[in-house]
Amino acid sequence: MLSKMSWTLLITALAPMVWGSTYLVTEALLPPGLPLTAGVLRALPAGLLLLLVVRRLPHGSWWWKALVLGGLNIGVFFALLFVAAYRLPGGVAATVGAVQPLIVAGLATWVLKDRLSLKVVLAGITGAAGVALLVLSSQARLDTVGVLAALGGAVSMAAGVVLAKKWGKAEKPLTMTAWQLVAGGLLLVPLMLIVEGQPPALTMTNLGGYLYLSILGTAVAYVLWFRGIQRLPVTAPSFLGLLSPVVAALLGWLVLGEQLSLLQGVGGLLVLGSILAVNVRRRSGRQPAVALPAVDRSPEICIPTPLR
Repeated sequence: MLSKMSWTLLITALAPMVWGSTYLVTEALLPPGLPLTAGVLRALPAGLLLLLVVRRLPHGSWWWKALVLGGLNIGVFFALLFVAAYRLPGGVAATVGAVQPLIVAGLATWVLKDRLSLKVVLAGITGAAGVALLVLSSQARLDTVGVLAALGGAVSMAAGVVLAKKWGKAEKPLTMTAWQLVAGGLLLVPLMLIVEGQPPALTMTNLGGYLYLSILGTAVAYVLWFRGIQRLPVTAPSFLGLLSPVVAALLGWLVLGEQLSLLQGVGGLLVLGSILAVNVRRRSGRQPAVALPAVDRSPEICIPTPLR
């Protein structure tokens, strides 16, 4: 029977698995070349919907905390992801972003005073190498600005994960998610209008894609994500995030008919191995010691028993 921790891991893993479908939905259903519009239409409607559900506005220090977390996890992250997507091949951007678990582990030692273990470092390196094998092509080109943007996006979300862990205990995941999505979406609106202009007329296909990304890919997924951040060790969700490129590759193979090579298969196994290495705790095979009654070592006195 699965433990409570195992159930939490499985439920949290649903978020990055859903995010792995973003590429397929974007390619098939959304208008091309409008990533910031997609970011706004993902975050803001989802946040407003959750805000209607929780009916609770930020209070006290949560006004600025929600703005900071919404900026790091949504606004700044989406903006830098937009720059990286335009200047780098998808495989390069995903590979650079795969260093996020190592950044989370490093920030956690400073902000949360967690101990940085060798196992986490090795698992982080293995996971990043697995993502590289899974998505990186030999023709990939590097662009300095694009690489810095991808790295900045990883740092931004890593900082958001660590601060959400530090601040989030006082609020429910549903409430925290609503505030962050609204804040992050509002931060993206002026950038969207400057770079891409007003959203174009949308078809029913476009609306279906945005509806999927906003409801399932954002509202539901981010609630599960921040719930996992509150309940799991801080490095656990960041390693689960490596499932996104694995799911994206599998969907490309199953739905789009893309070919998967042996090296990509090895990369996927390395990613799964790194996730298991961090999140599966070894159980000791020793049986708990049973306390035995104390032995009286005083000289024995033999008393004859009567015959019956």
